[in-house]
Amino acid sequence: MNGGIQGAFRALADPTRREILIKLSEREMTIAEVAENFAITRGAVKKHLTILEEGRLISVHTHGRERINRLEADALRPVSDWLSYFDRFWGSRMLDLKSAVEKHERNSDE
Repeated sequence: MNGGIQGAFRALADPTRREILIKLSEREMTIAEVAENFAITRGAVKKHLTILEEGRLISVHTHGRERINRLEADALRPVSDWLSYFDRFWGSRMLDLKSAVEKHERNSDE
């Protein structure tokens, strides 16, 4: 795994940050709007947003006096690519299991 996605995995390790990403997939939000969705302080939300920004999973831009947080979905692609290996791994294992069960059923019918 290259170092480029380490920050993304670090950011994704926390369930609150994963939930923040889901909220930001719906629309861009200020820190206050993100904080409205969680029973934690605004400062704690800010820390989570900073880690998400460090992982390049979100970007922050200024609009007037507000800082707007935006999901950077393309940054999730390397994570998805890495996880897809295990999709193939488990897909292969499930096909092997299906074949074994079908073989067992055929032998039981005989």
